[in-house]
Amino acid sequence: MIDAQHFVILLTILVLAVFVGFEVISKVPTTLHTPLMSATNAIHGVVLAGAIVVTTVLFTDRAPSWILTTVAITAIALGTINVVGGFAVTERMLQMFRKRGASK
Repeated sequence: MIDAQHFVILLTILVLAVFVGFEVISKVPTTLHTPLMSATNAIHGVVLAGAIVVTTVLFTDRAPSWILTTVAITAIALGTINVVGGFAVTERMLQMFRKRGASK
């Protein structure tokens, strides 16, 4: 278990990360959104691969509790949804810049 002091430190870092992330993303011009989404999708793919590796180590090294199992599977599921959704949004935005008669 973590004590109260470590919890406050971690909570402060989370709040600051959310604030900085919001400020950075809100300042991105529309023309840079698609390249930024592509780079973000690549980063999320690496995060998803890391979640799979951590889950694999978790299951091979010891018998995990049901809480760890639930958190690991949820992390992989949400990461997968994030990557697939990001690529779908990027593809849709790129279609807006194609000519109507042009093929893929």
